[in-house]
Amino acid sequence: MLRCLITGGAGFIGSHLAEQLVAQGAQVTVIDDLSSGCLQNLAIVGDHPRFRFVQGSILDRNVIAELLSEVDEVYHLAAVVGVGRVAQSAIQTIKTNLHGTLVLLDELARAAAGRQVRLLLPSSSEVYGNNPKPQWQEDDCLVFGPTTSRRWSYGLAKALDEVLALAYWRETGLPVVIVRLFNVSGPRQTGQHGMVLPRLVEAALGGGPLIVHDDGRQVRCFVHVADVVAAMIALMRHPQAVGNVFNIGSDEPVTILELAQRVAAMVDPGLKIEFRQFAAEYGQNFEDCRRRVPDLGRLRQTIGFAARHTLEDIIRDVVAWHRGQSPAQR
Repeated sequence: MLRCLITGGAGFIGSHLAEQLVAQGAQVTVIDDLSSGCLQNLAIVGDHPRFRFVQGSILDRNVIAELLSEVDEVYHLAAVVGVGRVAQSAIQTIKTNLHGTLVLLDELARAAAGRQVRLLLPSSSEVYGNNPKPQWQEDDCLVFGPTTSRRWSYGLAKALDEVLALAYWRETGLPVVIVRLFNVSGPRQTGQHGMVLPRLVEAALGGGPLIVHDDGRQVRCFVHVADVVAAMIALMRHPQAVGNVFNIGSDEPVTILELAQRVAAMVDPGLKIEFRQFAAEYGQNFEDCRRRVPDLGRLRQTIGFAARHTLEDIIRDVVAWHRGQSPAQR
């Protein structure tokens, strides 16, 4: 029986991952400080005999060391995420995302002495910064803006996470797989910290208006959380994935304005769409990325990845989940 640890497992992606691993027969431990995740996300597996929840911090070296002594795989999802939180709390973003990864890697190197504990490190499309290429490949250069812009603190921290993880692989033999996630969405994701699709859905269900920043022509690609979880597990188990970086997402682009229009069409075609400048919500010196489209060639070649959910499926699932929540839970 595989023994899996998920850090940040009470969050949006982590909870879906926990369910899938338990369904596959694994013994799953989740550690989460519940700063952004919640126990309700784990309701489906909460009472399962092969599931355990530990409330604690990725920064607590003693707790992490104890948990690592009894696992075969680690999925490191503990992180500060969301444009809103990153813009407002750069110190906490860097401390949690960078220091937390360093604690985990250090303790993994100790705990894994003499045995192979595999690590999957989710990174982010944010690491590409403002690379001008129309489609991003894993070996492309990272192009960040000035340090005076709060926009880049998250991407810089995630890039350093990747550098650290790959250094541990090269120098200690720790089996590491890195995945860069592109606009993951689905049930349990809220718009609380700026995630665009649930924010639009919540606005639509509340009667509007749907707020679109800038001119709405920013291009993104949305992927269902179920497709992401399946890809992460497949990569964790694939020997050729070790020491490599993989984009995970969709390569079917849509503008944010088009996304808002599709949400409105599904909920209420009469809803208004309003435009708002980034500065009004995130303050001055905030930069946006105009186009974010992944090249998925490496992912397809390695695990034969093919997304099972369309953008229409994703919007429908997000709408259905939010309709089932009380306003306080959204």
